[in-house]
Amino acid sequence: MTEPDEATRTTGRGEPIRVLIVDDHALIRRSLEMALAAEADIEVVGEASDGQEAVELADRLTPDVVLMDVRMPRRSGIEATREIKASAPSVRIIMLTVSDEEEDLFDAIKAGATGYLLKNVQLDEVPEVVRGVHEGQSLINPAMAAKLINEFANMSRKEAERPPQLPVPRLTDREMEVLRLVAKGMNNREIAKQLFISENTVKNHVRNILDKLQLHSRMEAVVYAVRERMLEIT
Repeated sequence: MTEPDEATRTTGRGEPIRVLIVDDHALIRRSLEMALAAEADIEVVGEASDGQEAVELADRLTPDVVLMDVRMPRRSGIEATREIKASAPSVRIIMLTVSDEEEDLFDAIKAGATGYLLKNVQLDEVPEVVRGVHEGQSLINPAMAAKLINEFANMSRKEAERPPQLPVPRLTDREMEVLRLVAKGMNNREIAKQLFISENTVKNHVRNILDKLQLHSRMEAVVYAVRERMLEIT
């Protein structure tokens, strides 16, 4: 039997991961493109310099992953993310920015971003970030995960007096355990170790959670669960 090549092993379908790079600085776009160009399992299919162009290219090029700057002319990265996710929910979007402000982070997650990394990330780490997000991981660096949890706690307190709207889907005890750990910023491997289960089992639980809640990302599920008081974060 022929041994699968690197791209087949990574994507599971024998095709490279299609990446769209969006940033209003040409030097940053070039740096990211160079970091990904040498990877056999990743293909940069296009570049955009603002949010409006990003929406147009995403619709035409159907990327798997978008590296998206937050602050750009004409349309911000957060606005572009919201529109891209509305028309193509399966696209994974990584916000790449110099900002570590809680408001930007929270707005990005609410818009549907799957990862949020600062621009001081080492360029040789970018291919693994792309692969991880493509495989369904939510990637936020530890410092920003702590900020996100604080924002969840603030939101939980603000929502405490709001009456529930519609009956919320019921998750199993194990699914709730997984969701609580996702809310703490843990990745699949860390959750598996914490619960003494396999990473594939964690992935299955996350998939079931998203299916039941009719959402598209792990962070969206946490936001929903806090808002509907399924989770209490302190």
